[in-house]
Amino acid sequence: MQRVQTADAPAAIGPYSQGIIAHGFVFTAGQVPFDPASMQLVEGDIGMQTDQVMKNLGAILREAGADLSTVVKTTVFLRDMNDFVGMNEVYERHFGEHKPARSTVQVARLPRDVAVEIEAIAVLLDR
Repeated sequence: MQRVQTADAPAAIGPYSQGIIAHGFVFTAGQVPFDPASMQLVEGDIGMQTDQVMKNLGAILREAGADLSTVVKTTVFLRDMNDFVGMNEVYERHFGEHKPARSTVQVARLPRDVAVEIEAIAVLLDR
């Protein structure tokens, strides 16, 4: 196993890695809408927060040798399922025609009370 670490995504705020490479896959930690430079929450609606989460995921995937086009599965955690439509619009824009498997669940609370967290599993690109 190999640890993935990039300054282009928020630093881990606990005893975990941004991602782990194993057996040809990269498994990301859940990403929340923090600006990686300031480690501050990106303020705004669910669309703005989802956009930052997707950028953070993309940075980790790139560092690992993958990208959004190689994602096979995501899990989306929402504070409020009423935000599903707004999250989904931004999520779809980032993935385009690629449609990985996905689970979306509403949770009681997320780290630092953010509105959305997303984790991904992707296949490494052939280099």
